[in-house]
Amino acid sequence: MGANGVNQLDENSPKQLPLTTAGKLDKIVEHDAAAAAAAAATTTARDQATDFESAIDAAGFGLFNVLLLLVAVPAAMASVYETSTMSYILPSAECDLKLSLLDKGILNAITYAGMISSAIFWGYIADTQGRRKLLIYGYLADTICVLGGALSQNVVQLMVFKYLGGMIMSGPFAVLMTYLTELHGRQYRQRVMMSIGIMFSMATLSLPGLAMGILPQTWHIRIWGLSLHSWQLFVAITAVPSLLSCLLFPFLPESPKFLMSKGRNAEAMEAFRFMYALNTRQSRDAYPIKQLANELPERGTKDVAGVEQLAETKPIGSLRAGLRQMRPLFTKPYLGLSLWVYLLNFCVLLGQNTMRLWLPQLFASINEYEQLMGSVVDEANANASTSICDIIEYSVNRTETQLQSTLGECKVNISASSYTNNFIVAAAGLVAYMLAGVLVNLVGFKRIMTMGLFTAGSCAMGMYWSNSSISTVALASIFVTMGSISSTSVISASLNIFPTALRTMIVSLGMMVGRMGSLVGNVVFPALMGLGCVPPFLMVSFFMFFACLLASFLPLKNKAVLK
Repeated sequence: MGANGVNQLDENSPKQLPLTTAGKLDKIVEHDAAAAAAAAATTTARDQATDFESAIDAAGFGLFNVLLLLVAVPAAMASVYETSTMSYILPSAECDLKLSLLDKGILNAITYAGMISSAIFWGYIADTQGRRKLLIYGYLADTICVLGGALSQNVVQLMVFKYLGGMIMSGPFAVLMTYLTELHGRQYRQRVMMSIGIMFSMATLSLPGLAMGILPQTWHIRIWGLSLHSWQLFVAITAVPSLLSCLLFPFLPESPKFLMSKGRNAEAMEAFRFMYALNTRQSRDAYPIKQLANELPERGTKDVAGVEQLAETKPIGSLRAGLRQMRPLFTKPYLGLSLWVYLLNFCVLLGQNTMRLWLPQLFASINEYEQLMGSVVDEANANASTSICDIIEYSVNRTETQLQSTLGECKVNISASSYTNNFIVAAAGLVAYMLAGVLVNLVGFKRIMTMGLFTAGSCAMGMYWSNSSISTVALASIFVTMGSISSTSVISASLNIFPTALRTMIVSLGMMVGRMGSLVGNVVFPALMGLGCVPPFLMVSFFMFFACLLASFLPLKNKAVLK
């Protein structure tokens, strides 16, 4: 061929090509064709790999989802009971534990102190070890803590067990939200979150029902050197939901979204098939998806959150690994957004949980005040005798008198009617959540959140001018309902605007900051009660209005794809 080879031939004259050269070119063409076919096959396989949203949609909605929500009912009840039982026993345990106003505030707040101290730990465990395992062992540990609190013989022991219970419950509470979100498609996700709100309302409704039947009793039992009263039995019964939860969650699968994010697609596929079989009554092999997309980046690459990913999943690691998991939340592009969510949580939960946890004490004081003052049936006189400011003044003076008594005479005037108003407030919340579940897909979380916070702030301010028990109950019902819906919406917003790698962590940190607000509010509220009628309501109202302003600028879209 020499210097004049194939390149010098006219491309239109193939007959001039030597035989040996033509054979070589045939082999090259065959090789290129094979390579092209392999590349096309790879591309086709890649295109056939299904992402999470399509896979969860293919699993359908049916029996599995119904069973999932039924299992979530006792789990939600356990979360509410852990944070709310103290507010119900304060009036009846006042003499047994010799409680001051500050003691009552601390008992209401101590659970949140425990939650704050463990939030980072649980967030790391859930995002590295999975949702299901944490739910099982978390609720088991909470059962033990609640029973320990029921056997407490003094206020210090009770505070210790409530603190430990808060430490434990911080994990399951945040993970329950994430778990339910990741087991539903976009079409049902927002309604499911509102369903959780209904579960919380049902739990809140059941508490005054239990209190009406148990707390007015004058039981005094001595067994194994322990002195047990009706309020301790009430606390012990609230351990049942946690026990049921730890027994039921083993029958449910791990979150397939979590499994895919860790590269465990085979396990995720089994979870999808299990869901599909229950929902459609068909065999698992009939599940139409055959291959899942690889959501685990190669070693050294970064995910959408900016976290460097490793190909392998490690066991529970060191503090350094936990801090690395948090790092994206304190750097761009998530720093500003995460701080916004933290502040919003702080304001909402400060107002919501302060008012919610002091209402049982306030209503018990109203009932006792009306009995002692001999309120008449005439509405005008009844209105005059139940001014909210008179009630607060009476409650503060009565507690101080009980503590200063040197004769050892301490009486509590608790009857079933003391908790009737709490039942009304909880029932109103349940009805409102059902309506919100219908409206959420129409107006979205953001509008519901902002309107709810504004309404709650207005009601808190309006309670100052309340001059009857009826108006007080009405305003309290609206406040608790709107505040509860708004707090649930804040969590839902956090789940939708952050990626999977950060989802449980942002909820845990957001709730941690929110619980700081609950802690501050419940300790400051009784101090403000001692100063007068205006300050406690003014504080709650201010934080709810400020939260409304923050929520109105939150970048949130309806039916967003889970990142």
